Amino acid sequence: MCGIAGVLQLSDKACVKPEVLEAVTQRLRHRGPDACGLQWVGPCGLGHQRLSIIDLSDAGRQPMSNEDGAVWIVYNGETYNFKDLRAQFGLDAKGHRFVSRTDTEVIIHLYEELGIECVKQLNGMFALALWDNQRRVLHLARDPYGIKPLFYMICNNTFWFASEIKALLAVPEYTPAPSREALHHFLGFDYVPGSLTAFQGIHELRPGWRMEIRPGDSEPRFERFFDIAYKVDHSMSEQDAIHQSREVLARSVERQLIADVPVGVMLSGGMDSSALTALMARTRGDADFHTFSLAFDDASFDESSYADMVADRVGTTHHEIRVTPEKVRDLLTRYLCYIDEPYADGSAIPTYLLAQTATEFVTVLLSGEGGDEFYSGYDTHAALGIRQRYQRIPAVFRRMIRAGVACLPVSHKKLSFEFKAKRFTRGAELDDPCSHYFWRMVLSEEAKKTVLNDPAQFEAFARSEAFFQEAYAHCDARDALNKLLYIDFSYHLPDDLMIKNDRMTMAHSIEARVPFTDNELVRFLATVPVEYKLKGMRKKHLLRTALRGMLPDEVLEKKKVGLEMPYSRWMRGELREFAEETLSLSRLEATGLFSSGGVRKMWEEHQSMKVDHGRALWGLLNYMIWHRHYIERRDHMDYMTPPRTPRPAAATPNKETH
Repeated sequence: MCGIAGVLQLSDKACVKPEVLEAVTQRLRHRGPDACGLQWVGPCGLGHQRLSIIDLSDAGRQPMSNEDGAVWIVYNGETYNFKDLRAQFGLDAKGHRFVSRTDTEVIIHLYEELGIECVKQLNGMFALALWDNQRRVLHLARDPYGIKPLFYMICNNTFWFASEIKALLAVPEYTPAPSREALHHFLGFDYVPGSLTAFQGIHELRPGWRMEIRPGDSEPRFERFFDIAYKVDHSMSEQDAIHQSREVLARSVERQLIADVPVGVMLSGGMDSSALTALMARTRGDADFHTFSLAFDDASFDESSYADMVADRVGTTHHEIRVTPEKVRDLLTRYLCYIDEPYADGSAIPTYLLAQTATEFVTVLLSGEGGDEFYSGYDTHAALGIRQRYQRIPAVFRRMIRAGVACLPVSHKKLSFEFKAKRFTRGAELDDPCSHYFWRMVLSEEAKKTVLNDPAQFEAFARSEAFFQEAYAHCDARDALNKLLYIDFSYHLPDDLMIKNDRMTMAHSIEARVPFTDNELVRFLATVPVEYKLKGMRKKHLLRTALRGMLPDEVLEKKKVGLEMPYSRWMRGELREFAEETLSLSRLEATGLFSSGGVRKMWEEHQSMKVDHGRALWGLLNYMIWHRHYIERRDHMDYMTPPRTPRPAAATPNKETH
């Protein structure tokens, strides 16, 4: 895993000093502490920070070129089928000379044979930039699931790209300014969706898309190279679906275990990470590897006992990391300095703490993201069928039910009945994509106006649910459930979960791999009848059944919790003073963005437990910290810790608490 950066001078007026590209690249040292490489080829400069995973020799250094130096590449990721591609396309027989055992070199020679269409053949996680010096074109591409990030901007007749925004902020000509459109949608999602970023003028390449730009161009050109085609095989039996699902997932795990460094598992205690732990042990033939879990004092957020159960059954060396409000408070600024954007998923800081411990033992971690998005694991998926029946109830009775549910006392427990009942009854009146958005929504369009200083400035932007509506309409599935899964694949997975997964592990120079996002597995699941994924109210029926006998029944049948923090309660207790200071009248007004009165009202309602505004306040808290350090002071790099050198796994007791 690595960090990549680069620049293309678009006109003769552009003149980028080599030391600027060097400064841009060095801001990615935490992503690749093992080596740094810079290369200028004509108007294009490429930078690379290397984290050695496969072929640890100097032959794997980047930027890397073909034999005659006509094609250059910087690459961040892993292509798990690179050996198969080398054989399938006869790259050796066609005279291509290899000097390393890396996937990067296979991609270069595959490009020589297929052109940029070669990215369609890659099964893995990647962000790459390839400069073709003969055709004078720069290609960028990003994996279909958004596992690896790639940002870009045009500034002063130059095109810049990098793995993280902080690298682009080293370009002297760029002055950071907040994107009001991004803020508008952040208030709805608690993350910035789509190609937007929190910075005006900086964009993110969408997953499964490629772009190209040449000297003389004013804008890049885009093309989508990957999409999910839903071709449901209604002749497939349930037993065949179960068997194939288990075997295809096992092949994905086997592919993603390839490494010349120690590999471990983020073991939450949920079904997905537990499945990876069991399949990793089955593939290796032993349990001589490390697993890592998180623990909370609040029982409704804690799954550590299930992680212990799986680790004991499989026999791994297990580590438990306890998350406390004091640790969270201390990390609130630091963790955002790795994400570079306002981001309020409550799993990010716990993942940072887990990776911080894991760095002593492993360089690669398997992660369970994607299981819910492709196997149907969220409450909103189960609510689909209930909502269709609920809508048949006469409107007068639905209003009575809604009024009764609205009177339920506020609970700060994770996924409480009060939370789910209120979300369901209010969202049940909407169509499929809007109802799906309502389950995830933080602030409604009306509520946004109460916290913004000048709401009229935001009226030109589309409503936030438009992202979900567009994905729903684009999906070629004939059934509503697969369309909802497609929405999650398009937005929740890449723009929320993968941000946390990548940035929090890369902060500690660890590569996170995601076996549930394997192309073979995803394409197979697109053929499975939906009644095998969601059987009545039984979420992830296919995966639960496929894992029967491999995992304890308690893990397979337990209610989904998901990784999150009890920040609603903490902001009424341990984090109250810090949050109140950050959301103070003077600080809110200094941004010129927020209405201090609207935020204050929300704060008081939360403190009195009249309304649980925890998610919204946590989002505002994170936005204010981001704004202070990136827009007002720009001193966020002071919080970056020096990169470390990965160390091999060490012998430890069966379980450790950190």
